[in-house]
Amino acid sequence: MTTAADPLALSDADLLQQCDMERFRASGPGGQKRNKTDSAVRLRHRPTGLVGQAVESRSQHENRDRALRRLRQEIALNERSPVELEGYEPPPELRIILPGTPGNRIGPKHRDFWPGVRALLDLFVATGCSVGDTARALGLTTGAMSKLFTSEPSLHAKVNELRTARDMRPLR
Repeated sequence: MTTAADPLALSDADLLQQCDMERFRASGPGGQKRNKTDSAVRLRHRPTGLVGQAVESRSQHENRDRALRRLRQEIALNERSPVELEGYEPPPELRIILPGTPGNRIGPKHRDFWPGVRALLDLFVATGCSVGDTARALGLTTGAMSKLFTSEPSLHAKVNELRTARDMRPLR
């Protein structure tokens, strides 16, 4: 459910206002320019304490944009909201990432992918991290659900982290 307080629903500018931005020098290859400028960016989201960081570019602006995308991803993967399973209907942000959705299904590079992932993980936790129960709640097969969970490496890692914490077998 997206609200005004939902960080994933905020514009980039509004989300940046909720963050502390740290500029620093990145180490590693890149020659003189990289080692002389504070082009690396770390964003710490004050309400959640989560961090997005980027050091790849020599451009501080590019690194800030990358760090913001990574922060959105971190929020989606780590912030949970309760879900009522009785009469569950998937929210629009979740529907657009599901396989078999009419129209264009979006992937991990699309900005609207991560709010859908958050809604998916909220449902997954509400079903006790059961792939089968999550799939049934969404009208999918267990195979399609597993494929969605393993389609993006950080999502796959989070699903396995949640399952392992409940002494369940990780997904392959």
